[in-house]
Amino acid sequence: MSEIRQTARVPVLLIVHHTPSPATQELLEAALSGARDPGANDGSVEVVVRPALTAGVVDALNADGYLLATPANIGYISGALKHFFDTIYYPCLEATRGRHYAAVVHGNLDAGGALRALEAITTGLRWSAVAPVVTVTGSPSRDDLTAVHDAAATLAATLGTA
Repeated sequence: MSEIRQTARVPVLLIVHHTPSPATQELLEAALSGARDPGANDGSVEVVVRPALTAGVVDALNADGYLLATPANIGYISGALKHFFDTIYYPCLEATRGRHYAAVVHGNLDAGGALRALEAITTGLRWSAVAPVVTVTGSPSRDDLTAVHDAAATLAATLGTA
């Protein structure tokens, strides 16, 4: 009779993003750098990246934590990220309760409405923030990119020790 070996499941960090502008793309790259930083993630956390319009229920259920990146459009999160949440909300409501997340919002002038929306949705899902939402207005500065890197690294490290 053959022996069945079970291997430990590697935690998955799902990065869901809508990055249509150079500024949001730059912020995504900082997040990826942080999530993959060897000081925070020694390879024990798998980083999966999905555009918000293609990420779905299976991605969300398979993930142990989430990094959300969105522009603030007309005072709200992007329609793409809203679509992601609309798609996963009820199928994932109970199964993802308590999972960790971090978020990045980029606005040209104001991101207040997007922040309120993220807070309302993640509170409804009962997700747990590992850091305050990183909010960037205008062109990202070196400090902004560092803050995004650090939030992603904190999230990856949190998942790696869970």
